Amino acid sequence: MEQVKLSAKDLLEIWLKEREIQNQSKHTLQAYERDVADFLEFCAVQQLALNDVEATDLRQFLAEKVEQHGLSSSSLQRMLSSIRQFMKWAEQAQYLAFNPADDFQLKRQSRPLPGMVDIETVNQILDQPAPETEAQQQMWLRDKAILELLYSSGLRLAEIQSLRIKDVDFNRQLLRITGKGNKTRVVPFGSRAKDSLMEWLKIYPLWNGDFVPDANVFITQKGNPLGARQIENRVKLQAQRAGVNVDLHPHLLRHCFASHMLSNSRDLRAVQEMLGHSNLTTTQIYTHVDFDHLAQVYDQAHPRAQRKEQG
Repeated sequence: MEQVKLSAKDLLEIWLKEREIQNQSKHTLQAYERDVADFLEFCAVQQLALNDVEATDLRQFLAEKVEQHGLSSSSLQRMLSSIRQFMKWAEQAQYLAFNPADDFQLKRQSRPLPGMVDIETVNQILDQPAPETEAQQQMWLRDKAILELLYSSGLRLAEIQSLRIKDVDFNRQLLRITGKGNKTRVVPFGSRAKDSLMEWLKIYPLWNGDFVPDANVFITQKGNPLGARQIENRVKLQAQRAGVNVDLHPHLLRHCFASHMLSNSRDLRAVQEMLGHSNLTTTQIYTHVDFDHLAQVYDQAHPRAQRKEQG
């Protein structure tokens, strides 16, 4: 049976209706509609049928958005995500022969660095006294293990949330991490993190934790895996309890790990490995440049760099 020829706008309406049935929030649906309608309008102006869209057209559309509206990197990523999902759906429903947005990657802009936290502040959070009640003490032991691991090994939020018992090698103090794109890496963790983790695992069975290799390391008091939002809230709460004026979140501890490691070791390549970055330039975004050190290296290494003493 021959398929009825639908316009791009018809397809958008069908897709949004399906999304609505899947209980997507009104706010999300409005964002989808705005993003995809913008793109379809661009295609109409360019006299491009959806089937003829190529990656270069997508790039041109996004470039125009930046020029006209000065869109941020995160807004562009959201817009691209909306278009990609719409095109993927159209391809799977066989309205499109192939999805040009599938492999299209937006080159990330340099993002502003999160505010740095110095080592004294990190220590103040990690070394704060335990709360008074037993229930709160148990939660603190879990939260402390989370904080120590985030800072000790530079883990992403999703990585610590999905960490399993089998991923922890206590003897060699190594973690097996499954990162972005299901890539695995092995990272070391420090003795403070090890001690905190062992203290937390004494509480684990009291919280109905099923201590088996595939179980999540971090759980709720009912024995369920701790969710990403819960981890974020606990990290924030423990910073507040320590009395530090910092909006602490897991990614900030990852950033501190990268910066403190780099300023002490100068080994960008090693930090890249530990962070799980496929590209060295991403690691450079996360780290602050130590200009004094840079000048020192330049002075020592470049044959014509020695500065004359000021007379």
